[in-house]
Amino acid sequence: MKILVPVKRVADPDNANKVKVSDDGSRVTSDGLEWKMNPFDEWSLEAALRLTEDAGAKKRVGEVVLVSIGPKDEVQTIRQGLAMGDERGILVEAEDDDLDSHVVAQVLEAIAKKEEPDVVFLGKQSADGDSNVAGTKLADFLDWPLVNYAMHIATDDEGKTFTVKRELDVGQQTLKVTAPCVFTASDRILQPQAIKNGVTADDFAYPESDGGRYASLKGIMQAKKKPVEETTLEGLGVTPTRVNAYGSFTLPAARTGSTVFLETVEELVEKLQTEAKVL
Repeated sequence: MKILVPVKRVADPDNANKVKVSDDGSRVTSDGLEWKMNPFDEWSLEAALRLTEDAGAKKRVGEVVLVSIGPKDEVQTIRQGLAMGDERGILVEAEDDDLDSHVVAQVLEAIAKKEEPDVVFLGKQSADGDSNVAGTKLADFLDWPLVNYAMHIATDDEGKTFTVKRELDVGQQTLKVTAPCVFTASDRILQPQAIKNGVTADDFAYPESDGGRYASLKGIMQAKKKPVEETTLEGLGVTPTRVNAYGSFTLPAARTGSTVFLETVEELVEKLQTEAKVL
């Protein structure tokens, strides 16, 4: 089984309170913040690794190819995934200002046609843009089956067909899809027995986790030698056509830090009505 996993670097979400707006209000800046792999991509990456391994024997039985779109130093995000066990990576050099979900889907379409994976497995969204549409657009461009918010995946025919449970606001839905297909991941995909690939024993349970596996020292050293292909939008025949535009950004008003204690519920209701105007 061959799985293509797009990964993106984002400003560390734990430091979201330090994000700034440019002086002209035209964009959000991440100057001075640490970059890390998009947490939602970590879910899909971990799921892809589980689908392509014999976990009991600690043996790889498939191929995971990482792709990242962005500046040259985005290769560090790819190397992080390679250290976790993926086989190789693809870096598509591009300027962040040229990218939106539509352009990302265009690039992934070109790569999917070239690589011919059984699955493209995306994080459901990115922690910075939160648009949550790249996977849907990609499936539409490719005319492949799509399952968003996958929380349980089972296959027993080397990835030719999948039975997938997807998370809904009102419960869950079970679908059967034929490869090639596109998945996006719910965090429940990290449950100990959420992946059944027909190779790892059915009674095998992964440890409880809220993210991807840690890279071992051996994995980090091996990642330095794993191949990372570098290309460009032009090299893929993609002309970036953004469809999203932002007018301006402003930071929320700073809190005063003052506290007013009220004696009665009546006083609280009166202030919510006359001052806060939320009732």
